[in-house]
Amino acid sequence: MLGEYARWPLFRTVGIDSTFYRPPAPETLEEYAAQLPDGFPCVSKVWDRITIHTFGRNHPGAAGHRNEDFLNADLFCDAVYDVYRDHFAAHAGPFIFEFQAIPRSAGVGADAFAAMLDAFFDRLPRGARYAVEIRNPEFLAPPYFAVLRGHDVAHVFNSWTHMPSIGRQLDLADSLTASFTVCRALLRPGRPDADARASLEPFDEVRAPEPDVRREIVRLVKATLARDADSYIVINNRLEGCAPLTVEALARELLDTAD
Repeated sequence: MLGEYARWPLFRTVGIDSTFYRPPAPETLEEYAAQLPDGFPCVSKVWDRITIHTFGRNHPGAAGHRNEDFLNADLFCDAVYDVYRDHFAAHAGPFIFEFQAIPRSAGVGADAFAAMLDAFFDRLPRGARYAVEIRNPEFLAPPYFAVLRGHDVAHVFNSWTHMPSIGRQLDLADSLTASFTVCRALLRPGRPDADARASLEPFDEVRAPEPDVRREIVRLVKATLARDADSYIVINNRLEGCAPLTVEALARELLDTAD
């Protein structure tokens, strides 16, 4: 139904999550491309083999072990970037490097994480759009934002259980780090995923409006427009209960508050 989705005027991008769990398959990307109109960019999550620092319980046999491919630039180029370049170049929007929470026991602080990102992005191909989503609030510090800004990499403003709100992230100094903006509104801060699923399924209506989250997204979009930049906004059903209706409400609020 991707082709039908892309014909709806309010849907100008889509998030591809499947590439977080496995490398992109050429035939899948070609199938997507055949359904998309010209100029329709997709926001793609990068294979988690590149962003997992320490394997968790969802990796049987490896849990607790350090991932030898963490921030492996060569693996990203071979398994992700080159595949997109060859089979999906016309629709490749930002690549999102989503970092699941790195345990404190790993000994990776804010400065060390920023340094790792700096070395990693130094090795990536130029010309693509990259974005970083973190799940460690303590990493939201000047070194992190400075590294992203130095590489024109976007900080992903995420609404998620254990992160500060989008508005609080936007209020941090220099958090708009790139020539474009990426936002992923997944869950209301403080709300577990399991609770959202139980309360909001079957995702056919807005069951729990989140006016604060909406206002923060609108503020982020306006801040991006003021910089004459693009915004990529991805909404999850688990935010309010029906992502398409949330998108519609955001568009209405943007129009109602236009200068």
